[in-house]
Amino acid sequence: MSAPQEELQKTPLHALHLELGARMVPFAGYSMPVQYPAGLMAEHHHTRTAAGLFDVSHMGQLRLAGPQAAAAFETLMPVDVIDLAPGKQRYGLLLTNEGTIIDDLMFVNRGTELFVVVNGACKAGDIAHIQEHIGSRCQVQPLPDRALLALQGPKAVDALKRVLPGVEKLVFMTGAAIQWQAAELFVTRSGYTGEDGFEISVPAAQAEAFARALLAEPEVKPIGLGARNSLRLEAGLCLYGNDIDTTTTPVEAALTWAIQKVRRTGGARAGGFPGAQRVLAQLDGTEAIARKRVGLVALERVPVREHTPLQDAQGLQVGEVTSGLLAPTADQPVAMGYVPPQLSAAGTRVNAVVRGKSVPMEVRTMPFVPNRYYRG
Repeated sequence: MSAPQEELQKTPLHALHLELGARMVPFAGYSMPVQYPAGLMAEHHHTRTAAGLFDVSHMGQLRLAGPQAAAAFETLMPVDVIDLAPGKQRYGLLLTNEGTIIDDLMFVNRGTELFVVVNGACKAGDIAHIQEHIGSRCQVQPLPDRALLALQGPKAVDALKRVLPGVEKLVFMTGAAIQWQAAELFVTRSGYTGEDGFEISVPAAQAEAFARALLAEPEVKPIGLGARNSLRLEAGLCLYGNDIDTTTTPVEAALTWAIQKVRRTGGARAGGFPGAQRVLAQLDGTEAIARKRVGLVALERVPVREHTPLQDAQGLQVGEVTSGLLAPTADQPVAMGYVPPQLSAAGTRVNAVVRGKSVPMEVRTMPFVPNRYYRG
């Protein structure tokens, strides 16, 4: 007899998704909407032209509190946490002792504490890792009683400022606490679509009412995980578990922009994070990397999916696609994958092997669609 399937968790918006006709699928241990009746293509285009509402409540939210919180958190990541100003948000990477990526995350300095959002599939492990390593230096408090919504697209600000007046003052990668009907929300101007937009942490009890208030705005439609994936790939953004994982270092993953200068060279705060010796050696070139994440565009109209092998001109396998699809806005097959550094320059040709057929691909700079973050 096979073991019984583990019961899927439900987000606070589960009943609303069903009411809206969502097709639900298992994702990161949750029952999540992959698409609504309009379909993935329409949802993708709606987000690029108006405003899409995503339920991302499967993500892990936590707070790190206490005078040592920033200094403690900085010991786990190759990122400048200490100098992050109040109200500002930053991208971070939890690393193993080998310098590989446990998870990528976002964090905000809320003045008296750090607010952290981690990936849904990784959250139990992340919280345990953070608790084990810095729980003696600061309070590590998971926030399972909060939902997380993302409102993304060029008209997101128009819709949200009617519901939350003043939210338009935020710029990309900043956040603020805002009251809504006596509920304490925390809003950041950020997201994972390449568009302007917001992520809103809301108490679970008020999540459905707040989502309905947003959906009542004419610009806003519900968007599922399918379009979230195509949007983030066009934006050149990694999906943990596909494009980055515990086999990849930040340098291999082309995420060196996330490692601030203060953590790299000289100075009292250089290094001092897990795997620092390896990561810093790869950064300065004293340790060569065998592969690098690149953007790829197929030169024939053939979608190239994850795990597709990549070959050089001689037919030798040189790498693998980690994410790929026919991009709705770019209107061409795009992908991310890993190739040797000598094949990572823009314009380099490789071949993908799709069902035994060789499909020519070209290395391209990302994003595939220009980002439109609001920087003020």
